[in-house]
This record gives sequence, structure tokens and C-alpha cells, in this order.
Amino acid sequence: MTDSTMLLAALILGLVEGLTEFLPVSSTGHLILAGQLLGFNGEKAKVFMIAIQLAAILAVVFEYRARFWHVATTFHREPASTRLVINLAAGFLPAAVLGLTFYKEIKGYLFNPLVVATALVTGGLLILWAERRRHTITTETVDDLRWPRALAVGFAQALAMIPGTSRSGATIIGGLFLGLSRKAAAEFSFFLAVPTMFAATFYDLYKNRQLFDAGDVPLFLVGGAASFASALLAVRTLIRFVSRHDYTLFAWYRIAFGGVVLLTAWLGVVDWGVGE
Repeated sequence: MTDSTMLLAALILGLVEGLTEFLPVSSTGHLILAGQLLGFNGEKAKVFMIAIQLAAILAVVFEYRARFWHVATTFHREPASTRLVINLAAGFLPAAVLGLTFYKEIKGYLFNPLVVATALVTGGLLILWAERRRHTITTETVDDLRWPRALAVGFAQALAMIPGTSRSGATIIGGLFLGLSRKAAAEFSFFLAVPTMFAATFYDLYKNRQLFDAGDVPLFLVGGAASFASALLAVRTLIRFVSRHDYTLFAWYRIAFGGVVLLTAWLGVVDWGVGE
């Protein structure tokens, strides 16, 4: 790929990352599929896709900057702030332990388009099931959440180590099963993304630092800027959406998108690069 083509790919992937990171549709899955179509793949591309997630997470930090600052300055004296810090630590723990344990296996065997497509369809069916069951709300707001449920949401989040599952989808739907309101589930998913994705991004960059040089800086700047801007839009839109709707629309989107990938792979219409 030429430099200009790589910058265009970085821009497109940044937009894809930001728009999908906080929606229950799997940002990693969309990045893998988009990267394959753009011819932007390989080990360096995988790490780039992880790195631009950092910009999307910074969008959450920016959007909730007043809340994070309040918690940082009052966690030692205000019960609500202390509880949020404890809940984030509990929710972060499962993904941290399992991610460190199975890092090589996940990167080596699960980052391929057919795994993504299968996970998209499976996750869509689970969302439909979750939305059709009776939803009894026992945790109306994030401030009402207690650490055992936060830990359980963390185990749901760990399922998202399978590309295509969706970190936000797993945490939100896990939260619904555990009695969180839609808004509480979405907001806790946003907050939990901060320690989880910061840790995942820096760990991935450290493990693969030999793949990058100064010439890659423009790719990160373009991809990061696009990711930040589109993620900010997605976060604001999702909170407004879930206050009036359920997640059924996202479920059908996942099923349709994953089904198209599986069908085109089976028919040989698109070379999804399985086994590369």
C-alpha cells in the first residue's frame, strides 16, 4: 500500500472504531472485516487497530470528564465515589486475568473474519433473547451498583476477548441480565471501558513495540483523530437512544452483517483471508 492509501485506510478504520466501540456490535470485529477489505492486515494492522481504541476511550474520558474528576478527588471521602472505584476494579479484574493468561491464543487463533462473523450472529441472537425476557430492574443508576454485580458484569466483559462478541455488548447485555437499567448498563459499560481498554492498549503496544517506527506516527494521528471524533458522537447518541428504545435494532444488524460475511465466504464471493 502507498502512504496515501494507508492514510486513507487509517482514516476509515478510525471512523469505524469510534462509531462501533460503544455500540453492541463489536468494534474489533468491524475493524478486522474492514481491514481485510481494505488490504490493511497483518500483525502491524492488528496492533494499529488496538491502538486507535485508545482515542475512542479518551472520548469517554472527555465526555464524562466532570464525573471522573469528581470521583478522583472525592473517592476517599464520598461513598458513591468510593463505590464506583471499587466497582470498576471488580469489573476490570476478570478481563485482566483472562487476557494475560490467554493473550497468545486469542491473538493467534481468534482474529479472523469467520470467527468474527459467527460471534456477531451468536451475539445478536443473545441480545434478542435478553430483550424478549422479562427485565426486572434492581439497579436503576450506576451509583446503585454493588461490587458483586460489577464483578459479574466483568466476567461478561471477558467474553468479548472473542473478536466479534463486542465488549460493550457483553457488558450491557450482561448488565440487563443482572437487573441494571438500560441507562445504568450503558454508562457502566462506558466507565468500565476506561481501565480495560487503557490496559489492553498499552499492553498490546508494549508487546508489539518492535513493529513500529517513527514513520507510523501519521497513521496513528489520522486514525486516532477520526476515532475520537466518531466515538464522541456514538457515546452521546447511544445514551439518548437507550432512554427511549431497546437493543433489538443492534441485534438484527449483527445477525444480518455476520450472515452476509458467512454467506459470501461460503459462496466464495469475497476472499475474507481466513488462515492468513
